[in-house]
Parts: sequence; C-alpha cells; structure tokens
Amino acid sequence: MSYIADEKRYEKMNYFRSGNSGLKLPAVSLGLWHNFGTNDSFENMVNMCEAAFDSGITHFDLANNYGPQNGSAEENFGKIINGELKPYRNELVISTKAGYEMWDGPYGNWGSRKYLLSSLDSSLQRMGLDYVDIFYHHRMDPATPLEESMMALDTAVKQGKALYAGISNYDAKTTKKAMEILKELRCPFIINQVRYSIFDRWIEEDGLKTFASENGCGLIAFSPLAQGLLTDKYLRGIPENSRIKKDGRFLKESAITKERLEQIEALNQIAKERGQTLAQMALSWVIRDGDVTSVLIGASSPEQIKENVKIVENTAFTQEELDAIDSISKK
Repeated sequence: MSYIADEKRYEKMNYFRSGNSGLKLPAVSLGLWHNFGTNDSFENMVNMCEAAFDSGITHFDLANNYGPQNGSAEENFGKIINGELKPYRNELVISTKAGYEMWDGPYGNWGSRKYLLSSLDSSLQRMGLDYVDIFYHHRMDPATPLEESMMALDTAVKQGKALYAGISNYDAKTTKKAMEILKELRCPFIINQVRYSIFDRWIEEDGLKTFASENGCGLIAFSPLAQGLLTDKYLRGIPENSRIKKDGRFLKESAITKERLEQIEALNQIAKERGQTLAQMALSWVIRDGDVTSVLIGASSPEQIKENVKIVENTAFTQEELDAIDSISKK
C-alpha cells in the first residue's frame, strides 16, 4: 500500500517565517547529514522521512557531500522524494548545499562559480528534481571574491534551479556583506545555517544572532545537541551504537570528561523539572526567543523524530531556568 500522509500533520507543528521572506519553515526540520549514507538501511530512511512528514516536518536539509559516500544522501533521498513523498512535493522545502570537498581537483571545493553551479546541477540529477527550494553556499571562502559566490547563487535562482538563496557557516561580518550583494542583485536571500547549541554559542559572541534578528535574516541551527552531548545517553557510559563509537570524526571520546558529565547531569535535572528529556530541552532552548527560525535534528529512528517534535509544546523558559542553564553551561 502506498504511503498516505497523516491528515493532522499540520496540527502537530509550528511554522515561522524565515527572516523577512514569505517562506515559513517548521520549528523542527530534518537534517540528512547522518544515517542516510551508503551503508545505512534504506527502509529506515523511508520510515524516518514518513514519520517526519506525518509530524509536520516539511523541511528536509541535505548537502552535496552528505553520506558517506559523497552524494549518497541525495541519491537515497531522491528515491524517496520520487517514491513515497512524490505526491507531496509542493508541500516540502528541500535544500542542498555546496562548499566542502566534493570531487578531486581545483573545481570540487570552496566557492567558485564553476564549483557551485556544477555541484547544484549534480545534486538535482542525484535527487531527480527540477529545483530545490533553498540552495546554500556551505562555507565562507577567503580565496574567492564574495561577489562571485553570491552571483552564482543568484544565477541558480534566476535559472529556476533554486527558489531561494542561503548561506551556511557565515559570520556576522560576512553575512552583512553577502546580504548587501544579494539585495543589489534582487536575489531572494532568506537564511544562514549555523552551528548553535547550549554548549556552542559562537553566533551570540560573534553578534550574528542579533544582526540576523534585526536585519530580516533567518537562522536555522544545526548540531543543536552538540553531536549528542546534550542527551542523557553518555550519563550511563558510551553506547556501542553512539556516534563516538561509529564515527569519531566530529565527537571524540576525549570530549566525555568528568566536568562535562557533571554539566550534562545538571542540565538533565533542569530538563526533568520541565517535564522534558535533555534532548528536548536543548532543542527548545535553541528556538526559545524567535531569533532562530528552525532547529535541524538528525535522527536514527522514526521514534526519535516523534520524540523531538514534542518540543513545540514547550519552548518557553522562565528567567530562572535560563540563568541556571547559562550558569551550568558556561562553567
């Protein structure tokens, strides 16, 4: 039997405008950075995407090099968007990015016009799509003129291969310059995708969070659980199926110090008092004040997605809770 989406899916989610644009994103979006690669279960991928959409998640976020192997997440998602989710394409926001190493040679990395536009064409081919909703430049490139990278995004939009332009991992200073260029080009720029969590607050220290809020730039946060540190799973030791054991590139065992575990336990107590898991509280914290449009979750199971979506019921914090979280996380 073919997939039929839950009729009540839009009652389960909150949606917010990305910056000053007309595009609304769900409070919780699904990132396909992990668990959509070559060696992962395709059946589980399908089940996760269906669970996400049934929960009101309309935004699916990819990049050219998500896998492993490079491109495999887009290939797998392409099968899903042209299979189970095909009837719902107009209800979905699909994004992809280019900026990190994708193929050998001088044209498979960074931010040249050559790389960005070639990569987008390849991404569309892998996913079997005519367009993506958002195309991002994935990182700042100090060696390529910013104008060149932004003009490439503008070209992608004007060619009809993307509806909106985005940037990722850009600091406040470069975001301001990028916005000025894209505004002059009359290109619909709407969002900056950045790393942000209770343990990682660089967008506050850099001034990007305030700048984006005051200048109509949407923000979407990745790694909101600090690669799994902001969950309770490491309080009982390091699970064999954890990201540390399976990968170790982004989170190393050396990060699980006695001091860090004490912080996690203290934060976990606050979450319990709020009636949330630590993961749920950490996600709620990211979107607590409206400056961040959406929080990107990764998942390894449909059940995990359903649990995380429950945060839309409780994103308000008392000042006492915020002060306690600050005090714990900044030790």
